[in-house]
Amino acid sequence: MVPTEVPAGQEILRLPALEVQQAPQSCLYMFAVDGKMLPRFTTVSRVRREDGVLDGYQRPEILSHVNAIRSYIESEQPMIPNAMVVAFDRRVRFEPDHSSSASNSTTRTGHLVIPIDESQADEEKPGWVVDGQQRWAAVREANVETFPVCVTAFVTEDEGKQRAQFILVNSTKPLPKGLIYELLPSTSGSLPPLLLRKKFPCLLLERLNLDEDSPFFGMIRTPTTPKGVVKDNSVLRMLENSLTDGCLYHYRHSEGMGGDVERMLKLLRDYWSAVSEVFSDAWGLSPRQSRLMHGAGIVSMGYVMDAIAEPDIDLGEAPDQDLFRHELETLRNCCQWTQGTWYFTPDTERSWNDIQNTTRDIQLLSRYLLDRYRSAVSDQGQLSV
Repeated sequence: MVPTEVPAGQEILRLPALEVQQAPQSCLYMFAVDGKMLPRFTTVSRVRREDGVLDGYQRPEILSHVNAIRSYIESEQPMIPNAMVVAFDRRVRFEPDHSSSASNSTTRTGHLVIPIDESQADEEKPGWVVDGQQRWAAVREANVETFPVCVTAFVTEDEGKQRAQFILVNSTKPLPKGLIYELLPSTSGSLPPLLLRKKFPCLLLERLNLDEDSPFFGMIRTPTTPKGVVKDNSVLRMLENSLTDGCLYHYRHSEGMGGDVERMLKLLRDYWSAVSEVFSDAWGLSPRQSRLMHGAGIVSMGYVMDAIAEPDIDLGEAPDQDLFRHELETLRNCCQWTQGTWYFTPDTERSWNDIQNTTRDIQLLSRYLLDRYRSAVSDQGQLSV
């Protein structure tokens, strides 16, 4: 386990390892190493955006968790049996022992060869921690001379596959849903059916939040846009409703896992831009100040979008922003997004800020808005006759 020095200020670390071939193109490498050495050749890939492009996948360190693990490591009889998971790039290679090269075996013993360059920045190191970042940090900070840890590693240059493994490893832990939603669009590899179905609406959500011509530009709250005013799960629910039973369904692929992204985005941009114009006094405020930006408002107005758009889509052409604006004008005077009282029925009235993000309130608000819209359309039709 002692590094061997090589020219150009680099070192080569050779670690005894076991290679396990799980599939023709999938190998795992299991080894033990002093945890104090891990920061020399691994780093943590923090989730962030650079010029609008998603980079990394890890959430911030939870200091209380790190400190608890550190205290345990510094105790008299510490033991951490579960392995950390590390993704290496192709600078790391496996050299099998000659005695274990039998072609009919799925396992081989050998050495994992890892380059170490102390002059490299963290993001240039050959390894990224996929699972175990709190343990990684705790060992680093612990007041102990050494602390061997078990590691399971795989080799890939594809960050999408790293994200997929990160989500799968954390699927039974309290991983924030917002982080999963933000990682899914740029995730590759196999995913459970539930997450696979989320991937496409998450892509639409990402575009709505990052495209500069979107009315939601920078307004959807995610791990990389924490100042957004609309919760990501509110927009996601609106998109999923429309993809399943609304106007976006018409642009889906037959298998339901994708669709015509640009046509969907144009319709969404046109509709929500019209919403932002017709209800300009309520647009862009926090949900506490405006129920339009609240989960109930976003989801309910999504149903209105479907009601307006579907008749035109059935005739072969989606409505544009002007048509959406014209149709939404029928609701301007009956919406109480920021003040006043909603008069849902003669026996049901609610203060504007008493609307909550519950199934019952969403159904109440949606039914009211759809009834008012359809009634206005019916009246217009009678007048035109």
